[in-house]
Amino acid sequence: MSELIKHECGIALVRLLKPLGYYQEKYGNILYGFNKLFLLMEKQHNRGQDGAGIGCVKLDMPAGQAFMFRERDNGRNPIDRVIKKQIKAYRSLLDKGIIYPEFPQTVKEHWNFGAEILLGHLRYGTSGGYGKSVCQPYFRKSPWPTRNLMLAGNFNMTNLETLNRTLIDRGAHPIFDTDTQTVLEEMGYHLDEEHTRIYHQLRDAAVPSDQTSSIISERLDVAEILKEAGEHWDGGYALAGMIGNGDCFVTRDPGGIRPAYYFKDDEVLAVASERVALMSIFDQSADTVHEVQPGHAIVMKKNGELSESQVRTPVSTRTSCSFERIYFSRGNDPEIYQERKSLGQALVKKILKSIDDDIENSVFSYIPNTAETAYYGMMDELRREGRRRLKAAILAAHQENRFSEPLLEDLMAKHMVRGEKIAHKDIKLRTFISQEKSRIQLATHVYDITYGVVKPNDCLVCVDDSIVRGTTLKQSIFRILGRTNPRKIIIASTAPQIRYPDCYGIDMSEMGKFVAFQAAIELHKELGQQALIQEVYQDCYQQANKPGTEMVNHVKRIYEPFTTEGISAKISQLVAPKNNGWDGEVEIIYQDIDDLHAACPDHNGDWYFTGDYPTPGGLATLNRAFMFYFENKAGRSY
Repeated sequence: MSELIKHECGIALVRLLKPLGYYQEKYGNILYGFNKLFLLMEKQHNRGQDGAGIGCVKLDMPAGQAFMFRERDNGRNPIDRVIKKQIKAYRSLLDKGIIYPEFPQTVKEHWNFGAEILLGHLRYGTSGGYGKSVCQPYFRKSPWPTRNLMLAGNFNMTNLETLNRTLIDRGAHPIFDTDTQTVLEEMGYHLDEEHTRIYHQLRDAAVPSDQTSSIISERLDVAEILKEAGEHWDGGYALAGMIGNGDCFVTRDPGGIRPAYYFKDDEVLAVASERVALMSIFDQSADTVHEVQPGHAIVMKKNGELSESQVRTPVSTRTSCSFERIYFSRGNDPEIYQERKSLGQALVKKILKSIDDDIENSVFSYIPNTAETAYYGMMDELRREGRRRLKAAILAAHQENRFSEPLLEDLMAKHMVRGEKIAHKDIKLRTFISQEKSRIQLATHVYDITYGVVKPNDCLVCVDDSIVRGTTLKQSIFRILGRTNPRKIIIASTAPQIRYPDCYGIDMSEMGKFVAFQAAIELHKELGQQALIQEVYQDCYQQANKPGTEMVNHVKRIYEPFTTEGISAKISQLVAPKNNGWDGEVEIIYQDIDDLHAACPDHNGDWYFTGDYPTPGGLATLNRAFMFYFENKAGRSY
């Protein structure tokens, strides 16, 4: 993606199923679990760079000794910072002779993260600012182990105001800084209720008080707590958590919008946002890493028993986020790799039409690096098409008795596909300078180009993952690629046009910034149809106070009069650079929705392309987003 947008966070959980000494004896490393947590987080660093946090629970600690710890950081390279701080503390204890790896109990007693259950989180901020205090995990403390809760997640709740009001109506006085706090307090409320219910049962049965805590721990039904807490959650979420008694869990939204996977053997249970992280860190094949099913929770009790329960009713058609496959998740997952190649292949028909079938005078490339896999798929399909055309031309020449070696050379040149690496990520330049002109000048040097391979009569085709706002294309990318001086530049997006805001994890909520929306508005203005824009606003305003279940997507009417090609043509005009020393033609090509679904058949979440939101809160967010646009209000609509 040539444009930076904030998106899904990452979670990691490691539950050791053997005593710490087992790992010291077998692997020669008392830090086995801690190292695995670090590696899971590092393998998912693409999912969050605004902050990182880790937490842990130590099992069977004596009364009076701390059993839960947490560390968070929002500095540069937060994963390194948060991990190195604990490693430094470990080595200091080691040097002082306070802990000895060959005596695991000393590590457990004196080092904060000498624990059996470890939780990690990577944050991309979509609400609550960027301070250390809003980094996860969030921690709800109590002197009762079974009422301590630590929570981390990859999620956004669309009905935050309603959830907060529920807490306030119960008499709570929560401090709302992020939706994570709201979810923590809601789950904590039901955890308290379950704890109190069991406690009263034991008290009424005259169970000795010294047995109460352990019995509550055994009877605590985590799945039921999640079911009650999540009854009114509207959004996309994958949540992982730990309770002070040693229970841990992960749960997922009913549509499977946000991803979650787990792996278990006789030594460890591990959870991550991405399957390939678990495959790499634990040396597993794809079939041994399991997906947490939509609407389900996996719960591991303190005794190591693992269960899976349905805690929300899954939707009939899964709506897993397609952006995970297009861009966000790491591309070395075997399925994602093939899907991205398929996305590139699906663009070839449009590309050939755009270059007038002139393969001979075209150069194919990609920008940015994350589009490389789609580029391979595009090149495979172009070469297949080239071979088909070459074969047909040779057979026709042979049948017409005009086949010759010079003709063969000419035909091969016409159908030879030229793939080149044109754009190079040269250096990560900081672009926070306040003057807009300076930012643009710096951005044009983020990439360098390969000179001398594009001829003046060539068409330069570059694959991109997606095009959201178009500003980077206009202000930077076309200026960079224009240095090669082609006759035409084509940017082919593996994603369809982004037309609608997202509210389930991706920070794309301001409609006026979407270049597809800008193009549709411009087309209406050119046709003198501004009245329709006013009508859509009025209809959105009229339903603003209705629940999402009663709302209609009126914004679709903004796009209905125009074809996808017509909007793409207007986008091409909007992003075409002006007065930059290159005056060639510009064209933007977008993926079709049907081709997207064919390439990613198990990830049909496409609301940002189609406006078909999987939950009522999505429509409410869209309604507010359009009203914000019309009223010229800035900021998120959720």
